[in-house]
Amino acid sequence: MEYRKLSELKKLPSNPRKISKEQMDKLVKSIQDNKDYFKARPIILSDRTGELVIIAGNQRYEAAKKLKLKEVPTYLLNDLTEEREKEIIIRDNVANGEWDFNLLKDWDAVKLEDWGIQLPYWDDGLDVNSMTEEDLVLTEEFDPIGNSSGLQRVIFIFKGKQEAEDYLNKLKIDYKKEPQAWKVYINTQFT
Repeated sequence: MEYRKLSELKKLPSNPRKISKEQMDKLVKSIQDNKDYFKARPIILSDRTGELVIIAGNQRYEAAKKLKLKEVPTYLLNDLTEEREKEIIIRDNVANGEWDFNLLKDWDAVKLEDWGIQLPYWDDGLDVNSMTEEDLVLTEEFDPIGNSSGLQRVIFIFKGKQEAEDYLNKLKIDYKKEPQAWKVYINTQFT
């Protein structure tokens, strides 16, 4: 491991991994609060092209820039082929395994989500395809902001928080995050 100047490093030109602004903000905070962890998980470089190209850690590089760090921990892998670089790029971003939520139930849920774990909001065994209209009648739960006010509601079921936010952002729908739901603002006229 060697500390190198940010100015010596080149980002991967076509990095296939991206993160949202919210995820970047969390990464910036994580690096700021856990400098020892950043050192233990340095940015991985390749010199195959004659430049120090980041093949693992492009987002950490961006977070370090936001923190105005001059140097970052790096690890240089020499003599890589282009194919081996591609493999490392993917392997660095693949999450293997799954969380045992029964073991995590006593942990602080707010901290877990802040650290990047998407906690389930309902039973994983929920079979959306077998739901009936009766399952979706939520008058009692939503009546204070629902039917009695003449409002209409549409219910979408997503696998997780990020999928819901990605969908709303993709369609450029204005929304506000509530504790476990999203208030969506749609101005639509039906004919």
